[in-house]
This record gives sequence, structure tokens and C-alpha cells, in this order.
Amino acid sequence: MREWWLETTILSIPIWNWFLAVAVTCGILVALLILRRYVRARVAGSHGHRPTFLRIALRAAAGTSVLALFALSVLLGVKFLELPPAWQSGISQLWFVAVVVQVALWMNTVVGYGLEQYVERHAEANGVTMTLIGFSARAVLWTVAVLAILDNMGINITAFVASLGIGGVAVALAAQVVLSDLFASISIGLDKPFEMGDFIVVGGIAGSIEHVGLKTTRIRSLGGEQIVCSNTELLKQTIQNYKRMDLRRIAFQFSVAYGASANDAEGLASAIKQIIERIEGTRFDRAHLLALGERGLNYEVVYYVLSADYNRYMDIQQAINLGIMRELEQRGMQFGRREMQVHYDARPDEAGESVDLNRDVDFRKGFSRAPSPL
Repeated sequence: MREWWLETTILSIPIWNWFLAVAVTCGILVALLILRRYVRARVAGSHGHRPTFLRIALRAAAGTSVLALFALSVLLGVKFLELPPAWQSGISQLWFVAVVVQVALWMNTVVGYGLEQYVERHAEANGVTMTLIGFSARAVLWTVAVLAILDNMGINITAFVASLGIGGVAVALAAQVVLSDLFASISIGLDKPFEMGDFIVVGGIAGSIEHVGLKTTRIRSLGGEQIVCSNTELLKQTIQNYKRMDLRRIAFQFSVAYGASANDAEGLASAIKQIIERIEGTRFDRAHLLALGERGLNYEVVYYVLSADYNRYMDIQQAINLGIMRELEQRGMQFGRREMQVHYDARPDEAGESVDLNRDVDFRKGFSRAPSPL
């Protein structure tokens, strides 16, 4: 029996050597499976904690597949076989392939975990952009892995890489508009000039963001129609994002007719201050008699609305306008008129007749300016 054990061979290798290699392979596989189970338990126990380098490494190790562990166990077990030199060379190449594939799998897990954590901590992150970034990172990762494997197997990859470069340039030139929009989509997702639901004004377009895609952004205008804009053209223009406006500065002017006393003119500015300060959600800045105009006393008022809601601003402006009207009524003052009264003395004309030249001349010019929400 002992002689059979020592002398029987398979592929010129003693059978005892095969049993030793199989036993080592099984032992290593069991140990690796136990280690992976322990790592997965640690990862599950650290769920919800802030990701660190150690946790990311454990997450990558926990994602190791059984096939990869089996391949590693076999390669380690084969080390106990007395193989011919040709076999040793082939085993060394398989070692490199296994290591590269497993490292690529770990890096793939790290990329997925990193994007998952980023989306979890940034709820406003654009899903399309994150998907595109993840796809690009994985494509680069596996391309490098495949090229490294081919190079280790003795295949000349120089011509292959050159062909890929030339092909990439040709594709980029043919699809430069599409690629430009793709990169613009990534820029929107990372820089976040606007997000879903934001009300923006860009060029002659005003509306709310409905969708940010790989090539276009869709905006729901105030008129109700959907406007589709190229991402590249959208980023070339100045974008006004009203949803991120913390407060609104309002400046408006009005005129009061001449005939009021200096005390009334001064008291009106103080009364306007009190009107604005009584309204909730406002911050008074100033109210002054700006100029002595041709048709009346010109006032300028500046205040802030502590909200970005346009309807709230209009409610406040209406309340201020009505308050100014009531204040003028109480003081016996009037708004500046559109007409200018020009008075002439009655003098005889060339024929000796007396002509009454006391009359109104209508210049048809406005007396006030609309509020400017600057």
C-alpha cells in the first residue's frame, strides 16, 4: 500500500502530492470563507457610521466572491505540487490574472459604495449624473485591468491602445455635440447651479426645473408649456436661481403733489417707515424725499421682503401701497398729477383784447415708477 501511495502518479506527479494539494486547497478555502463571514459581520455592525478608509476596505473585502476565493485557494494549493517548469510559468500567469481581477472587483465595490454614500448624504444629487460618473469610472477600471492582463500574457497592446486612441478621437469628433452635453450634465450634477424644482430665469426663459437629463434639461414655464434646453447652451448663459434667494430687495418711487408743507413732507417719510415695519416678514431700509420734481415731491422707498415667495412680495407691496394712500388721505395730500398747470396773467393781445391764459396744459407724462424687486 505504501509503495502504491508513493509510486502511483497522475500526470507524472505522485498521487500523495495531489492529495496534499487538495487538502491545502480545501483548508485555505474554508479559512477564507470564515474570514469573509467575519468581515461581513463587521460591515453589518458598522452600518450607519461615517465611512472611513478601514470601513471602505472592509466593505470591499466583504464583496469578495466565492469563485475568487476558490481560485485563490487552488493557486495556493498548486504551490505544493511538483510541477514541470512549463506548468510553473502558466501558473504564475494565472496568479497575475486572478490578482488583477480580484483587485478590479474590489475597486468596483469601492466605486459603488462611494457613490452610494455620496447620494445618501446629498439627497439633491442628480441620479443621472451619478450613474454616468459610476459608469465612466467602472469603464476606465476594467479597461486598465484587461490591458494589464493582456500585457502580462505577452500580447503586444501598443497597437491596440493606439487603435483605441484613434478610434476615440474619431468618435469624439463625430459626436462632439452629444459629448459636450454629457459633460455639461456632469457639470450640472457636481456644481449644482440649479436642482429639481428650482425656479430659474435664463435668457428669455423663466420656469421651474422638471428634469435634468444626459443631453437636455426640461423647464416648465410660467405659461404651462415644457421647454427643452441643451445642457451646453444652458450653461453658456447667466442663470438666475430665485429659489435660493433668501430675501428680496424692493425699491420703488412715487410722487406727491405740491402744496404740502415741509412738516407734512417730512412726516410722510416717517409714516411710510412705520407702515413697512408693521408688516410681518419685512425689513425697512430707507424712505426719503428724493427730489423736487416738475410735477411734485418725488419719494423713494427701499425695503426687504424676508422671503423668496413672489406672491408674498406682491401681498406686502399691495399693503404698503394701500397704507400710503390712507396716509395721504389723512394728511390731505394728493399724488402727483399727470398734468402740469401753467398759469399766465391776462394781458391784452395785439388787437387790444384781453385773453385769459389761465389754463391746464397736459404733458401726458407719468408721475411714478413701478416697484423694482432688485
